[in-house]
Amino acid sequence: MNEGTQVNTLSRRKMLGGSAAAIGLQRPGLAQRTGTTKAQSRQARLNTPLPKPNGLNLVVIIADTMRCDHLGAYGSQRVKTPNLNRLAEEGVVFENTYADALPTIPCRRVYHAGRSLLREKRNWWRPMDEEDVTMAEILRRAGFHTGLIVDTYHYFAPGMNFHRGYDSWQWIRGQESDPWISAPRAKFDPARHMPPHLLNDRYRQTMTQYMMNTSMRKGEDDYFCAQSCRAAMEWLERSAGQKPFLLFIDMFDPHEPWDAPPRFQKMYRDDYGFERYLFGYGVRNQDIREQDYPVLRDLYAAEVTFSDHCIGRLLEKIDQLGMRDDTIVVFSTDHGTHLGESGCVQKTAGLLNSAVAHIPLLVRHPDRKYAGKRIKAFVSATDYLPAFLSLVGIPEFPGLDGKNFWRLVESSGSTNHDRVFTGFGDFAAVRNSRWHYFQNFRGQNAGKGPALYDLEQDPGETRNVVEGHPKVVAELRGLIAERFQANLPPMGGA
Repeated sequence: MNEGTQVNTLSRRKMLGGSAAAIGLQRPGLAQRTGTTKAQSRQARLNTPLPKPNGLNLVVIIADTMRCDHLGAYGSQRVKTPNLNRLAEEGVVFENTYADALPTIPCRRVYHAGRSLLREKRNWWRPMDEEDVTMAEILRRAGFHTGLIVDTYHYFAPGMNFHRGYDSWQWIRGQESDPWISAPRAKFDPARHMPPHLLNDRYRQTMTQYMMNTSMRKGEDDYFCAQSCRAAMEWLERSAGQKPFLLFIDMFDPHEPWDAPPRFQKMYRDDYGFERYLFGYGVRNQDIREQDYPVLRDLYAAEVTFSDHCIGRLLEKIDQLGMRDDTIVVFSTDHGTHLGESGCVQKTAGLLNSAVAHIPLLVRHPDRKYAGKRIKAFVSATDYLPAFLSLVGIPEFPGLDGKNFWRLVESSGSTNHDRVFTGFGDFAAVRNSRWHYFQNFRGQNAGKGPALYDLEQDPGETRNVVEGHPKVVAELRGLIAERFQANLPPMGGA
């Protein structure tokens, strides 16, 4: 397909349903591979003897849709992220970390259960599987006090079970189109907050609910990001005497709607054209005009800076409570977002480049000897759980797909992966030290792919050179076919 062809933003229904279900082919589960029932497989793993933990606590902070290159630690000089910059200076920066399965819920399944989804036929957007053993369950068996604080509203949709294994969980309602607040819909008019050329019925529906959810907001402390970090601070205060502990904080910001408090928006632009510019799901890429991109980039930057501000208050509380010397702090995200690349805004499966697939990973360890280290070796999102367990003294646990990324810090020059794979919707990507390649692995003529980027000549991934390197494309297509267990048609049908 022509590189300049427009791609519509996926509808949420398609993204969460049929499109996501198409990724990969069925990977046999643990039970199927061993001939045991799912319940027996799960129980056997739960009964795995565990070593005594090393006494360190673990705080994991996930900020949804945090684009890597908007953090100072990854080279941004425009976007203000002083608190995450300081966390990076005090900890380890992993420069080449990539998502496994996207979007929101698939990513969380990888983080909580430590298993890749890329070979599965089933819909990735689903609760934890019956046989999954979660990080919280493992650590609670090891004697940890466990807590989950979430405003990413997909966690608490009917049937979801991501709180499994946590001693306590707190769900903060109201993000995006969460059906939380009921009010006369006629009182809320999204058309007052968006240029007419961007309006459509889906946007009106989503933003009307969001406006109802935020109708009682009085100040910065009422924003959902601030509520989540405040809840985390209160949890830490209550849990100071219950160590070791795991606290997993999952914030929806800086995901759309990009609706940061006014003082943060004014850091990037004095006038957005509206008293409150609301950009969120429903807007179609083909409706966005060239003059819209700078405004949308500034709205997103403001959201990133506000998220950093809230996280900074949480980090300060950790220090105030005297937890700096016995608590590991991890910061990451699920994916990035597009901000005008090839005509795309918001994460777009059909443009599966590094703007979406490349994710930040910062780890601050109590031992200050690690401060300031930067790791260039590849890390996959599947590596998170093995590393988290190892960091608190549990170096081995059966049934995990990834590799402990902390060994890259401990062993100079070591590597875990020669390449990394990412899947999103109907698209699959593979990246090595020289090339980033993606395509619609089902062979449909849709999206921006097949696309090949030469990272040595074009690190920003702006030029598709797929036609000039047929041997490279054939090799990378073969790797995708193997990893996703996909039957790829000849290039002419891709």
